[in-house]
Amino acid sequence: MIRAVFSGSRTVKVVGHAGFADLGEDIVCASVSSAVQLCANGITEVLCENAQVSVCENEVSITLSKNSSTAAVAFIEALRLHLTILREQFPENIEIMEEKVND
Repeated sequence: MIRAVFSGSRTVKVVGHAGFADLGEDIVCASVSSAVQLCANGITEVLCENAQVSVCENEVSITLSKNSSTAAVAFIEALRLHLTILREQFPENIEIMEEKVND
């Protein structure tokens, strides 16, 4: 299962594998990976924001700085919306969690 943990509107961590299909054929993993990569690249390359992006085996995290633009925050919120819609289609493969923090 893929688990996306959102901490406020400035941090997201996505971990795991969907387990929907075999490696290389898993459309759920591909969809989530593509969405997370678009979010990270949009923030760092298009908006030129100084965000922390960490990529490890089965884990990606994006953390915005406290002075990030509203556009950068909008990328995180768009990712939350996109993953929520994917979870509706694949509820056994995606979990979304919210951590309360003081932004």
